[in-house]
Amino acid sequence: MRVLDTPLSKVKLVQPQLFRDSRGWFAEVFNQSTFSAVGLSSCFVQDNQSFSTRGVLRGLHYQLGKPQGKLVRVLSGHIWDVAVDLRPGSADFGKWAGFYLKPLTDAGELQLLWIPEGFAHGFLVLSESAEVLYKTTDVYYPGGERTILWNDPTLNIDWPLGGIEPMVSAKDAQGSLFTQAELPPAE
Repeated sequence: MRVLDTPLSKVKLVQPQLFRDSRGWFAEVFNQSTFSAVGLSSCFVQDNQSFSTRGVLRGLHYQLGKPQGKLVRVLSGHIWDVAVDLRPGSADFGKWAGFYLKPLTDAGELQLLWIPEGFAHGFLVLSESAEVLYKTTDVYYPGGERTILWNDPTLNIDWPLGGIEPMVSAKDAQGSLFTQAELPPAE
């Protein structure tokens, strides 16, 4: 397994090793001891899966009280995934990074995105449809659920919209501005 750095110091791209033969390929996508050995969370308690159509934008979501780290994997389709550092005091506070994710990269590698606790997460579906699976380090906690507006002017995320108006849920459309959002406590 390779762990690749990203522009956000704690967010990582994870490439499990593929074992290929004439039948296709096999990969060990998660192994607790392997993840621990490279310094990634190895304690996941919930799996979530979504199906969305082109132009759906989900996020920017995070939780207070029971923050969730997320290991994101695209099962089908193509998304642009975004992580935003919400940790006051972090050198990356208020910065975002975007990642094009598919089931396999253009180079034929399996790629997952690790977003630790203290980050907001969202994604835009670029293909006709997409299925996304993500493991979380804590259970969903409705009382701690928070949303920052996907088009917040302070964050100024450069979503690859290609001229379309994204489809967002009513909840996401009423998210907070970054400057007014209730953020995780400083570590």
